Amino acid sequence: MARKLSEAPSLRAGLSGEAELLRRDAASRRALAPAPVRAGRIRDLARPDPARVPERSARIAMISNPRSHRNGTGAVSAPGQEILYRAPGTKAELEAAIADFAARRVDVIIIHGGDGTVRDVLSAARRVYSSALPKFAILPAGKTNAVAIDLGMSADVTLDRLIDAIRRDEIRERTPLEIWREGESSPAQTGFLFGAGAFVRATSLAQHTHRFGAFEGLAVGLSLVASIGQTLFGSKDRGWRAGDAMTIGGDVEMAGRFYILLCSTLDRFPLGLKPFGRLGQGMKLLAVDAPPRQMLRRVPMLLAGRQNEAMERKGYRHRAAETLEIGIESDFILDGETYPGGALTLRRGAPLRFVVA
Repeated sequence: MARKLSEAPSLRAGLSGEAELLRRDAASRRALAPAPVRAGRIRDLARPDPARVPERSARIAMISNPRSHRNGTGAVSAPGQEILYRAPGTKAELEAAIADFAARRVDVIIIHGGDGTVRDVLSAARRVYSSALPKFAILPAGKTNAVAIDLGMSADVTLDRLIDAIRRDEIRERTPLEIWREGESSPAQTGFLFGAGAFVRATSLAQHTHRFGAFEGLAVGLSLVASIGQTLFGSKDRGWRAGDAMTIGGDVEMAGRFYILLCSTLDRFPLGLKPFGRLGQGMKLLAVDAPPRQMLRRVPMLLAGRQNEAMERKGYRHRAAETLEIGIESDFILDGETYPGGALTLRRGAPLRFVVA
């Protein structure tokens, strides 16, 4: 009994110590407990931190033209990036590929080819997509790459560099031409450079230079020299100098025989040529009366970007427009391809987004 009484103080001390620990623990819990928050604050806490939310990687697809000048085997290699690859051989296969891209909600379509491939892909996309178009990127591989030049891209851009640019979302907008035919509910073609008259014949000459290994600027230069020669030494009443009968309406009113008719939304051209003078962004028109007057003197000035009243009086006309109504019985060229003439409407289309590297 004495032993138990002697142990009582230490027991009481132990109980007192435990009680103190419990009080301290309760105080700590109260201090750590979150303060009450209002409903607005709850929404703020529920909102994720954008810096910590991983972005979905872009869905990328590629259309490759196996017949393009520099396409090689068409193999695709992009470490760390999945690419949906198609190499359609016909227009129907191309449209089916674009429809598949739309169903898969592809973000960027890489166009592996030249100006003709760009034209075909944009034309098909315009018909297939019912809402906003995806972004586009060009991997130049054609005999002519005027669109890539206008975007400021070098001819040696690689797929890896293009993928990096897609990830950085380096975008430039360009406005295309849309060519509508009478009675159609959608544009027949979408492109960037329309030409008629001597431009059709000059394009045929350029195709001949390709057979001898001349491409890009060299082909343009050779066909330009040959075209001037054919015009200077041709008959006034037939051939190059005679021109083609055309009517032009809409924002511009002209009619007669024209040596050449050009229309484009591009700002930069191969060899630094400036056929549209000082006209700014948008749809630009150049019409030269037939037969061309003072050609040896005026053409160098024209290609250097000169635009003045004297040239206007001699039949070298520059105009800006949003819509043109063109009636032409002969063929025309759009981005290197020949199409039959007729009653055409040229419109400035909605801006397209291009990734540039």
